[in-house]
Amino acid sequence: MAGPNLLAYVLVSKFDDHLPLYRLNEIFARMGADIPDSTLVDWCGRAMKVLQPLTERIETEIMASDLLHCDDTPIRVLDRSRRDKGLGKGVKQGRIWAYVRDQRPWAGTAPPGAVYYFAPDRKGEHVRQHLQGSSGILQADAYAGFNKLYEKRADGSRQFREAACWAHLRRDFHDIWTSDKSQIAREALDRIGKLYDIEREIAGQPTEVRLRARQTKSKPKAEALRQWAEQQLTRIPGKGDLAKAFRYGLGRWPSFCLFLEDGRVAIDNNAAERAMRPIGIGRKNWLFAGADTGAETLARAMTLVETAKLNGLDPQAYLADVLDRIHDHKINRIDELLPWNWGPEKAASEEAA
Repeated sequence: MAGPNLLAYVLVSKFDDHLPLYRLNEIFARMGADIPDSTLVDWCGRAMKVLQPLTERIETEIMASDLLHCDDTPIRVLDRSRRDKGLGKGVKQGRIWAYVRDQRPWAGTAPPGAVYYFAPDRKGEHVRQHLQGSSGILQADAYAGFNKLYEKRADGSRQFREAACWAHLRRDFHDIWTSDKSQIAREALDRIGKLYDIEREIAGQPTEVRLRARQTKSKPKAEALRQWAEQQLTRIPGKGDLAKAFRYGLGRWPSFCLFLEDGRVAIDNNAAERAMRPIGIGRKNWLFAGADTGAETLARAMTLVETAKLNGLDPQAYLADVLDRIHDHKINRIDELLPWNWGPEKAASEEAA
């Protein structure tokens, strides 16, 4: 029988330290405990089912935000029913999607959090399902699956306004500069860099301060960049990577400039890209998820672990306490166990009471 501390240790080892369960089996064996991989898999699945009311509350809270960051990354998933060319026998490629709320850059009051979902492929229907109850501003890449979310409705409204990512655009120019030392690409980097210089000055400031700085300092620089980019397109080969980068930015210019009109909007989508990094690290260790159910367990566990970390918590201490208390905790008071409401001091005082 696994107690809450052992379960928390297994969950954090698997979903934060990204240790494959066979390595955990070896670690436990050195300690004198023979815990088969199959038992560890069962523990992870059962623990996440126990914690499901909590993950659902995090999802409800975060997805209700009117400003979300979104990103996705591929994940290899075990599938014995098929052979995918290039992936190997019995392995398919799914996706992990992350949706992030982080108001800290503009001194917002809502606590940060991240929600992860697994999808068996990258069809747009999945993101539209994830976001069916959400609206406002979505900051993401140029994935075509989002397009329907940005379309005007019959009454002229939109479910989402699109906020583009300047870091993504900058990366295109950086790759060109790195490959052929294009001076035009270098100038594009310098011009974008000046926008980031202003952002560093206003990080963590209230929205009105950010908006004022962007209107007076950033907007003229962005407009000058637009005019300069249009001029460059008339002088360079139209089929090259440089022209493609310019067309990518100019073709979505209103989305790139939304941060100039709203002090809450970030200049880039780095909040979501940071949320994807743990998946990238994990892929190098555990190679693939054990079927769709394993990938779904991964997504739910990442929601809890990463939201706890965003709120400054030790995820192992948090999960151990929650697992110890959740069976006896009234469901109508589940919000007390949310990462942004939980703290060691609060847990101790409640136990004493």
